[in-house]
Order: sequence, then structure tokens, then C-alpha cells
Amino acid sequence: MTDYARLHGWVSGVVQGVGFMFFVQDKAEEYKLTGWVRNMPDGRVEFVAEGPKGLLGEFLRDMKVGPRAAHVSSVNAEWGKYTSEFKGFRIAF
Repeated sequence: MTDYARLHGWVSGVVQGVGFMFFVQDKAEEYKLTGWVRNMPDGRVEFVAEGPKGLLGEFLRDMKVGPRAAHVSSVNAEWGKYTSEFKGFRIAF
């Protein structure tokens, strides 16, 4: 059976106003992950994603690159226990 996990992360850099949240949502849907993404008042983007650990690893690598207009300076992420609390992946406003 596939090992499922949760990934909670914060992306810093030029990540707001450049389509980063839509990029995160597209990648999560591509990998069939569940969770959410949102802009934070301090300029970072925060996300929570759940799914197969291997796909979460690929998703995390994508977060370190971002969309073309973004400039990611750092990604801080914490691995956690899978909760299955989400039905899909959404942008939280």
C-alpha cells in the first residue's frame, strides 16, 4: 500500500501577484493531492497538501521552482500524518 502523508509549507520570495496559488492548485490537481493554498499577509504563500508521499515529494520540488513569473527564495515545509480531511484542493481566500 502507498504511504500517505501531509505536507505543510511556506514559500518565500516573489510569490504573490504572479499566479503562484494557481500554479500550486494546478500541480496539486496534476498529482491528485488534496488540501489548500493561500497568500499570507507577510508576502509568503502557505500550503497544506495530502497524498502519496512520493507525489508530495515531486510537488515539493515544484514549489521550489514555481511559475515562470515567480522567484522562489526559500521553501520551508513540515511533514505530518495523513488525515484525509480534504475532499479536493482549493485556493483559500
